[in-house]
Amino acid sequence: MIEKLQLPSVAHVSLSPILACERLRVPLESDRTLVRVPVNSEAVLKCCYKRVPAITINSLWVMRFKRAVLYNEKNISGLAVVAANSSRVSMEEVAGGKDSPVCQKLTLKEVQLNDTGLYQCYLSSDKGCIYTHGTYLQIYIPLQRTLDISESWKNSIITIEGVLLLFSVLIPGICQLGKTKRHNMLERRKHREEENIYEGLNLDDCNSTYEQITRAHMHGPYQDVANGAEDDSEFEKP
Repeated sequence: MIEKLQLPSVAHVSLSPILACERLRVPLESDRTLVRVPVNSEAVLKCCYKRVPAITINSLWVMRFKRAVLYNEKNISGLAVVAANSSRVSMEEVAGGKDSPVCQKLTLKEVQLNDTGLYQCYLSSDKGCIYTHGTYLQIYIPLQRTLDISESWKNSIITIEGVLLLFSVLIPGICQLGKTKRHNMLERRKHREEENIYEGLNLDDCNSTYEQITRAHMHGPYQDVANGAEDDSEFEKP
């Protein structure tokens, strides 16, 4: 079985012959570290460097990649030239004034997952070569919506949830207030009824009745025999 390698769709030439060269003394500008875009979208990469007098600099884009070999669990790293061999790959040089840096711009349209990798500019002249710092391009697949609804529907659902939450807080509170109010009314009614029990009573009459009962109990259960002649009442039987 022949092992197939998933090569980047923007590259088609191996770059192994230019790996070794004398370092070119060119001041490099800072590159953007990471560019992350969804699949089938557009990615724009730049590499910038300062001009060097009396040196003609040639540039091309290269990509360092790591791909899994089909039918095998191994990963293979590689270095490939990015070539503008299709309508979705374009390159241009953006140069300003004399003191402005020169920038190489790479535009990738409808990027695919196998376009993921580290993109660098390879600068060369008769005095040597150098790679720029590079930008890592990451391609991802966006998550699909479970419910594809409009923003107006989302706002309506959020509003309804807020109203329901408000009612779930207010209704138990109102019920508790009603219970507390009824309990207080019952307590006040009970207190008034207890006060009304003693409103019709005359304390003087109560005192005289109490004194009569007290005096009656002081005589004892038997009448005095000496006083029996004077009293026509019958003797109390023991």
